[in-house]
Amino acid sequence: MSADPTRPTFDEQTALVVVDVQNDFADPGGNLFVGGGDGIVPTINELIGAATAAGAPVAYTQDWHPESTPHFAKDGGTWPVHCVAGTWGAELHPSLTVDGPIVQKGIGGEDGYSGFTMRELDSGEDRGTGLHALLQEQGVTRVVVVGLAQDVCVKATVLDALRLGFDTTVLLDATRPVEIEAGDGERAIDEMRRAGAAVV
Repeated sequence: MSADPTRPTFDEQTALVVVDVQNDFADPGGNLFVGGGDGIVPTINELIGAATAAGAPVAYTQDWHPESTPHFAKDGGTWPVHCVAGTWGAELHPSLTVDGPIVQKGIGGEDGYSGFTMRELDSGEDRGTGLHALLQEQGVTRVVVVGLAQDVCVKATVLDALRLGFDTTVLLDATRPVEIEAGDGERAIDEMRRAGAAVV
């Protein structure tokens, strides 16, 4: 870590993973706006700049749903319609610096929140999104995870990163919870810490 304990030192083995900083989550006009989501974009951009300057990989995840999926409440799921492929809501926030590969998830209507895995609805089997292979190819051993939402997709991405053997850090000032239920954010922080993530 750097002299500032809230900022990691990036290198070629430490990737920055930017989770779902998309209009539907990060813009107040989005279908599933995460309170304060727009306010973290400048902080994430600073981290992207630091990572790229150090030669560290930067990867982005992007929800990319079909118009109908059991992921959505209208089709029997939990969430309002969001991040439908090809729509404004699914686009990465226009103020976000994009300087790396984008890994899309939920393309075929699969369920799941992690940037690393999706769950097939018919079989219940998990399959990779391609993010793990991408990081492996670049020799990454550590990941720094930021983005939206802290208590849903960020948490799931962090838990998968740990399961896959990455040394994992979450920066709280570069993520925000959606908090469907009060306290979800704190519960997510506790769960990530218990699993072995550095939460700073």
